[in-house]
Order: sequence, then structure tokens, then C-alpha cells
Amino acid sequence: MLFVSLQLMAQVEVAPWGNMTGIRIDGELMDFQTKLTVVVNGGNQIISTEKERQRPHYNRNGNTQIISTNIDSLYFKEEITDIGKSTAAVNISATAKSDMPTDGAYFSLIVPGKEYAGGSVRTNHLKSIDLGNDLISINKYLQTPVDSVEFISSSRRLKIIFEKPVAIILKSIDQSNKNIRFYIPIEEGNMKAGQTFSRQFAITASGTIDKQPITLQLNTRNPGRKFDGLGGNFRLQNPKIDPEVIDYCLKNLPVAWGRVEMPWMQWQPDINTDPIAAAKAGKLNHHVQQSMEMAQRLYNMGIPVILSAWFPPQWAVVGPLQFRPANNIWGNPLDTVKTKEIYKSIADYIQYLKDEYGVEIANFSFNESDLGINVRQTGEEHDELIKGLGAYFEKRGLKTKLLLGDNSDATTFQFIKPALNDPATHPYIGAISFHSWRGWDTPTLQKWADAATELKLPLLVGEGSIDAQAWGYPDIFREPTYALAEISLYIKLLAICQPESILQWQLTSDYSLLAGGGVFGDTTEPLHPTQRFWNLKQLASTPKGLNAMPLSVHGANVSGAALGDNARGIYAIHLVNNGAERKVTLSGLPKKIKHLRVWVTDNKMNMQEEKEIKVTDGKAVFQLGATAYTTLISK
Repeated sequence: MLFVSLQLMAQVEVAPWGNMTGIRIDGELMDFQTKLTVVVNGGNQIISTEKERQRPHYNRNGNTQIISTNIDSLYFKEEITDIGKSTAAVNISATAKSDMPTDGAYFSLIVPGKEYAGGSVRTNHLKSIDLGNDLISINKYLQTPVDSVEFISSSRRLKIIFEKPVAIILKSIDQSNKNIRFYIPIEEGNMKAGQTFSRQFAITASGTIDKQPITLQLNTRNPGRKFDGLGGNFRLQNPKIDPEVIDYCLKNLPVAWGRVEMPWMQWQPDINTDPIAAAKAGKLNHHVQQSMEMAQRLYNMGIPVILSAWFPPQWAVVGPLQFRPANNIWGNPLDTVKTKEIYKSIADYIQYLKDEYGVEIANFSFNESDLGINVRQTGEEHDELIKGLGAYFEKRGLKTKLLLGDNSDATTFQFIKPALNDPATHPYIGAISFHSWRGWDTPTLQKWADAATELKLPLLVGEGSIDAQAWGYPDIFREPTYALAEISLYIKLLAICQPESILQWQLTSDYSLLAGGGVFGDTTEPLHPTQRFWNLKQLASTPKGLNAMPLSVHGANVSGAALGDNARGIYAIHLVNNGAERKVTLSGLPKKIKHLRVWVTDNKMNMQEEKEIKVTDGKAVFQLGATAYTTLISK
């Protein structure tokens, strides 16, 4: 019972690479940032723990989150434990695996300027000093080793109590956002091979809980693009675990779009062989067969299928196959001398799928060719591919179109501009696609929405999720923080991009929405859904055929997206509350709507249906739960 009660109190938020992001109190995030930092060369080189910068390992043991990572030859173990409603105990230990000439290793603390810029700092209960002072004054105040330091503002307090006295260093104040960075020494000076050291302290956060009401304004007069629903990627990688996970997802999730792999390397490893003849002679590669059967399964369920190629055969590319980056460059360019053979090989695969499995492929792409995972193209080469391969498909009598983009991230929008601006490509483009791993700011996402509007084509998020490295620390998939961040992004994508579908990466055992049953090696419990599964089931259960509708959100920490069909009188409102419980007033619903059904998913409720909300004269008033995903659907 003690373990259960402590689990329910868990409030500390930690990224799997070791950076704390704050402590939640009643849903409100008392935000601050921490990093592990190594300083070398007199401060000219500063290396910190960051997303995709190291290869950390993450796991949870009860109330303790444990991160193991390294910066160069310095190996850290960071243990962060919830020990109360608003306090975290931090234990950092490190070992130098080889001699390291360093200035030191530090626990870097970034205090947010939006909360503390007008505040003060106090040590050992001494008289405080204004954080608006210059660096020299504050460093002079902090130079004596102290047992505690406290940052105070009108709405926030952040206190650190050290096991042993330590001298704190004010590193910088960012003039753009007034964020204040401090260094807390873990060990200073050069480090010798085998040297170990540690630092222990407790962090307590407190402050005002924002429970200000939220107002939502729905605009039903300007419907946008249609949302088909949630899709999924079905690239087969784990023959032992994938089948059960796929069965569960397809049985329990409405899936609107599917994306499967074309194992091109295994389909035609030799340019001089006829892959269709080989397949009909009983020599079809087993992985190719399974991938084709996966496409057939989806297609027979009425799900449109995207075919994407990752690994090319050696004969089709320039240079030795490069599946890992060399000099920070990924993948291989296609060999333009063999363009005809490349087109034929791909079309043969699609033709064989059609003839032998009855599958019409909707769209084809090279996966993330902007980056080179694993065919690498320039924007101009992508433009030529769409025109050339698209015309070849048409000549072969295939209905398959090409995806414009299928980019690794939203950030690489420039990659699609040559084809976007080339009218000769447009007849051969079936949809525009990007992956949601990075580039979540509104201006970047708006570019993709505008491109879809310009071409009057669907926009697809070909791979949906938030951390491309998470396969390396899969315990993070069970954390409510990850689940909330993922669904928050999807609701933002719905609101800004108006995609036809977001295709989850993946609905297999890779990045799985399920846990246990051997997923990520966990055989201690049977296969079961996680909070992420219920989030996506709730999203996927949106009624079919609804169009995006503008939804204005006024207030902090709540994001939303609206969908509707005026002719049918059906409306769906998706809301994510990243803060405390608060009152919400929704206006703009048609007056004929009298009730809204409600579903909620959070770390305790799994798409739980709540009491209906009454609607009067187009207005509904209700409570929105803390750190929860809520869906309202007109009745």
C-alpha cells in the first residue's frame, strides 16, 4: 500500500536523457530546467545532456527515475526520487573511465525568467539579493559554500538543500527570455581514470496554481480539410512479438490509414534477376512475403495503404550501402544511370502486390529521403523522381501516386519546394507527408498546412510521435509525461495542419502502445494497453468524415482542436489540459445541439466516459480535469 500511495504522488518530470523539467503540484508544472554539464578548455566547450545528444538508458523503480548516460569518458548515474508532494531527492554519481582534462562536471539549473526575472535569490536564510543584479554581484553573493539556495518570486519558490555545502556559480542570464543559468559543482578540475564522485541534494518547488477559467470559441462557418482518423505504421521488425501486438491494435483501434515497408533490398538484390519470375517460382523472400501479407491484411480491411522503401539494393545506389551515418551524412543517392531499372523494380513490386495479393497501393515513398533513411535525395532529385516514377506508374496502368515529402521532420520543408513549385509533378502526387519527430512550432507546421491547401491535396503525418530515440529507453513509453506530450502534439497537429491522418509510429512492438507480453523484453506481465494506447483510441474514435473547424482557446495550459459536419450536426472537440483542473466555457455550438458526450484519458482513467454535458443556446460549461486528454462529441 505504501508503494501504491507513493506512486500516485509522483510529481517530478524528468526527460529520459536526464534533464528535469519541473515538479507538478495539483497538475500545475512548477517549471525549471536541469542538465548534466561538463565544461572543458577553459569554458570554451560546454557539453550537456540533451535530446538525441547522448545514448542514455532510462528506467523507473517505484518512485525513482534512473538515468545512466555519459559525456565523453565521464559516465553518470542520476537517480531522481519523489519524496513528497513537491520535493525531489537527487543523487548524482559519476565515474571517469579514462583521464579527462576538464574544468569540471556540473548540475546545471535554468530558472525560467518568465517566473523569476523580477525575483530574488537567498542562501542559508541570509538576506536575499535581487536577481536583477549583475553577474558579478550575484556571484559574489553566492561564492561562499552554502547548505541551501532559494529562488523567490511573487508566484514561485524553488529551493535546493544540499547534503554538503557547495559554492554555486551564476553562469549566465539570457537577455531574450531572462532565463537564469546556475552551475552546481559535482566535481571540479581534471579527472583521472577510475575516479568516482557524487552529489546529493533535494529540490522543492511551490507556487500559485493557475485555475483561471478557460474560454473556447468554436467557428462552424469555415470547415477545413477532412480528418479520416488515426493511422498506423506496420513495418515488420520483430517476428516473435509483432504479430500479437498488431492483432491487438487492429482488433481494438479504428485504423484509417496504413503504411508498410517495401523490402526493396530483398525483393531484387540483383539487377539481372526478374523478381516477379523468382517470386512465382517459389523464391519470394520471407520478409517480403510477410510485408506483402501485411499490406493485404490492411487493404482487405478497407484501409488505404502507403508503401515506403527504406533499404535499397546495392545495385540501385551510388557508393557502398550506408545504413549508419558517415561524416554525419546518411544514406545513398540513387544511381541515375539505372533509373529505368529502378522504376521497373519498384513498379514490379506494386504490380505483384496487385496481381497476387489483390492490393492497390495508394501512395509510394522513399522513407525520409531528405535525411537519407535510407535513400538520400535533394529536393530537385525528389522533384524528378515524382515526375519520372509517377509517369512510369501511369504507363504501367498502376493507380499508385507518390507522396510529396515523407520528410524526416517538419523542419525540412525546403525539401519539397522544387516539386511543390513544379506543376509537372502535381498529377502524380497523392498526398503531402511529413514526420512529426521535430519542428512543432506553429510557423513551421503552418507551412505544411499551406502546401496542402495550395495543391488541394490531403496532408498526412506519415510517422507520428515525439522522440525518434525513444527505442533506446523504452520505459519512457509508460510515463504519463510522455503520453501527455504525445497527445498534446497530435491535437496541435489537428488544429494547425488539418491532416487527413496521423500515422502512429508504430502499431507493432516497435515504439509500442502496449506493454508486457515480451514487448521491449518485458515478460513479467501479459500484453496490455498503456495510457498512450487509450489516448490514441480516444482520438481514433472520432466520428468518421468530420472536417477541421477553427477553435479559439483563451487561457493557459489548454490546447484544443475541433472537427465537425454541419450537414449531419456532428461535432468533436479534443482538449488537452497540461495544467490544473479548471472551469471551461465552450461557445459557438449550433443551437440544436443539446448534449455533449465526454471521454477522458489520464494516468488513472482509460478513455472513461463521464457524465454528459448540457448545452444551452450553443454554450456548454464544464470542468476540465488536470493533466488529462478530454474529448467531447455532440449527441
